[in-house]
Amino acid sequence: MEKKATSNETQPLTSKKGTSDCNEGEDCKENGLLIRIHPGQGDKEEAAQISNGYSGVQSSVPSTTTTTTTTSTTCGAEGQQQLMELEDRETWSKKIDFLLSVIGYAVDLGNVWRFPYICYQNGGGAFLIPYTIMAIFGGIPLFYMELALGQYHRNGCISIWRKICPIFKGIGFAICVIDLYVASYYNTIMAWVFYYLVSSFTTELPWTSCHNAWNTGNCTTYFSKDNVSWALHSISPAEEFYTRQVLQVHRSHGLDDLGGISWQLTLCLLLIFIIVYFSIWKGVKTSGKVVWVTATFPYVILFILLVRGATLPGAWRGVLYYLKPEWQKLLATEVWVDAAAQIFFSLGPGFGVLLAYASYNKFHNNCYQDALVTSTVNCLTSFVSGFVIFTVLGYMAEMRNEDVSEVAKDMGPSLLFITYAEAIANMPASTFFAIIFFLMLLTLGLDSTFAGLEGVITGVLDEFPHIRSKRREFFVLGLIIICFLGSLATLTFGGAYVVKLFEEYATGPAVLTVVFLEAVAVAWFYGITQFCNDVKEMLGFTPGWYWRVCWVAISPIFLLFVTCSFLSNPPELRLFDYNYPYWTTVVGYCIGTSSIICIPIYMVYRLIITPGTLKERILKSITPETATEIPFGDIRMNAV
Repeated sequence: MEKKATSNETQPLTSKKGTSDCNEGEDCKENGLLIRIHPGQGDKEEAAQISNGYSGVQSSVPSTTTTTTTTSTTCGAEGQQQLMELEDRETWSKKIDFLLSVIGYAVDLGNVWRFPYICYQNGGGAFLIPYTIMAIFGGIPLFYMELALGQYHRNGCISIWRKICPIFKGIGFAICVIDLYVASYYNTIMAWVFYYLVSSFTTELPWTSCHNAWNTGNCTTYFSKDNVSWALHSISPAEEFYTRQVLQVHRSHGLDDLGGISWQLTLCLLLIFIIVYFSIWKGVKTSGKVVWVTATFPYVILFILLVRGATLPGAWRGVLYYLKPEWQKLLATEVWVDAAAQIFFSLGPGFGVLLAYASYNKFHNNCYQDALVTSTVNCLTSFVSGFVIFTVLGYMAEMRNEDVSEVAKDMGPSLLFITYAEAIANMPASTFFAIIFFLMLLTLGLDSTFAGLEGVITGVLDEFPHIRSKRREFFVLGLIIICFLGSLATLTFGGAYVVKLFEEYATGPAVLTVVFLEAVAVAWFYGITQFCNDVKEMLGFTPGWYWRVCWVAISPIFLLFVTCSFLSNPPELRLFDYNYPYWTTVVGYCIGTSSIICIPIYMVYRLIITPGTLKERILKSITPETATEIPFGDIRMNAV
């Protein structure tokens, strides 16, 4: 309920001082913090510059008189509660903790298998041109925007919209639903990795020979010393280990008959979630230390595997195939769509993670520099991973006496679990390289899991602070249990079919839609001028015209381009010998819609509960309803 603000408001019980005078258009200092109050309608001039070097910033969206009284009330009881919550907000122990966490989130399993595959499929070295263009004008600006939003407003993906554009608050709820969907299938892939890791602790890797209980009569090994003829129905031992021992897909008939639950994978997933829980249960101060291992270890292993791959016979064949440019493919629209999608999903805006991680930064942390550094590291990691993969594929092509294109035809996790695993099994010291390879995959996945769940945790705890006061640990435990129960369908014998359906349909289009609306809400409703002024308050300089143009026009067009391309040409799913029926596409889109439907539902709800005429309701709903609290202790003198 709104109340009219007066100059002598009742002193809140939580206040340690007397009442403070918070005038319209001025900065209000209270409890060691600054609250910026947006001027109301009719104030055409910026608020006067205050003594510490900061100037009040006029909102780019006109406010009604009623809205002004609402924002002014932040110096009352509601404001005191927000100030106390802000004072208690956790921060990163060190700057490097934040950087490693963001890098660990952005660099995941997709960098190892998806980028190399898409690169050689779309013109090899020529693909780097559209990839770089899409990164510069689409991915990096969105990455920077989310870091700046999270750091300035210091809120998670739900409550942050009260300070930007309240009617878009449904975006935060949609992000949480998407993150839960991702946690339900992504961690199952981690369970597969864990199964491989445990199976690697043997003198002879189990996917080396055809003499195991799970093998069939079609099992044929390429690398046998005997002269073995490869027939049409021949299957490698690595493929049979993956499909018949790990996944056991032969015991399922498709999505309409998933079969029972694999107890081995269930146990692996349980262990994964236990590791995740004890890494994030205390907050970023705990997870920030864990990433010192999980974010750096993969680079050590990548270097070892790169050196080993470069010394294998035939490695040069794989490198040539990986980088050989096919310039004519640059004329194909699909190549540019793939480049845009790859850079977007690689950097990962839209999952609430960047907002959450940046919200724990110091107010004056240089998030601009962070965005450039972390996005560059991510892109370079993808590029280097291509050499790690294709040197080994060249080796396999040499040993099989086949073309690299025949060896590299597998896409997705199969490239790691079948093709690369088979190559490792036939290297000298195969056990050692198998262990470090799957350890690398495990650490890559864990970082992304930490980040995705932290996006949900921060969003919910900021929106419902009373949960935080009743111990974060119990809330995180409940969230982990929900994710584990939600993963049960992916642990069945047909779980691999469920994983692919979720990956292709349930999250991709939904995330694209969410980030498109987020970019529009920030640049067009909150106002690009207001946003740039916020960045200036933090960093001491205003983003240039390049960033403004990207945020206002290029980035939204970039997202709309990818979304429309995906929806106009939905992928025809096929996994192993199973062709997905049409109804599964409908189910996939329904699951994806179940998250983004939160956005229009909340818009309608917001307009219903807001008093006034329709015009007044709309104006109130697109105007920030609470002020942004600026920590007074972090103020940098003469910042402007």
